[in-house]
Amino acid sequence: MARELVVSVDAMGGDAGPGIVVTALLRVVQRHPNVNFILSGDEAVLNELLARNSRLKGRVSVRHAPDRVAMEDKPSHVLRRGRNTSMWHAIDAVKAGDAEVAVSAGNTGALMAMSMFQLGIIDGISRPAIASIWPTMRGQSVVLDCGANVSATGEQLVDFAVMGEAFAHIILGLERPSVGLLNVGTEEQKGNDGVKEAAAILRATSLPMAFHGFIEGNDIAEGTVDVVVTDGFTGNIALKTAEGTAKLVGQFLRRSLKRTWMGQLGAFIASGALGALRRKLDPRAANGGIFLGLKGVVVKSHGGTDAIGFASALDMAIAMAKADINSRITADRAHITKGQIQAVAP
Repeated sequence: MARELVVSVDAMGGDAGPGIVVTALLRVVQRHPNVNFILSGDEAVLNELLARNSRLKGRVSVRHAPDRVAMEDKPSHVLRRGRNTSMWHAIDAVKAGDAEVAVSAGNTGALMAMSMFQLGIIDGISRPAIASIWPTMRGQSVVLDCGANVSATGEQLVDFAVMGEAFAHIILGLERPSVGLLNVGTEEQKGNDGVKEAAAILRATSLPMAFHGFIEGNDIAEGTVDVVVTDGFTGNIALKTAEGTAKLVGQFLRRSLKRTWMGQLGAFIASGALGALRRKLDPRAANGGIFLGLKGVVVKSHGGTDAIGFASALDMAIAMAKADINSRITADRAHITKGQIQAVAP
């Protein structure tokens, strides 16, 4: 029998509030019969929502948290005054060992700050990163950092590569993932000091990865490598650009097919293929950024997602909880010595 897991959820985070959380749980409990949930938030509101959904009875418990983190709140402010928030309580459940993973659609900066403060960082890792799974022409790739660090040193990019390789190995099932550094060109002389330093370190290591070298933006969609490594500033812009492009393509396609009766007939005939395309382009299917590098598992859902997207984030959280990824990260990071980093430092 599969072991039972517990997922801790910040039920008040995000733009839509607890209603989409409960609706998402109705989807997820059917797929994961051995998973239970802790919801942190306004007890009265949550109990009223749960009372309307008998299928969640016995699977969900509520922990009262009277406050919530607003999207505009500064992380420093939240750390000082946010201990009664639903976000804090959700992470605290992981810290206390009551849950294996926490999920929130709230303020990204506050979630990262709280997670680092409460859970700590894996020994040897300089900074955590947000990893996301992207659909590509070859299947799926991991991209990190997608927003946790607006800049990154060479050593931090190396840490991101280690964490991304471990994620691709355990979650995507790749024995020897290929890893590339996102750059403004593939030539060795291009790029800033950070990416050049990281490339030199990664070429010299014996990590269980196939280091590809530098890649460009178009390589992400093409699936040139299994793991794309970049700083959070660039990664977040690339992520939002890709999501916006997917919506634009979908909108253009719908308009074109509705313009004439021939187009409508063609859409009817090709409805199966168009449905598959729509699912491929739907960002909700891959919703959920994973905070890698923490001594605990935290998943960040998009703040504006709906119940389908939040359910995808919960699915990802459950997969992460079942995988002992931190042991792999610790072991792989140990392959890289301080001497190797100092030897290539500018």
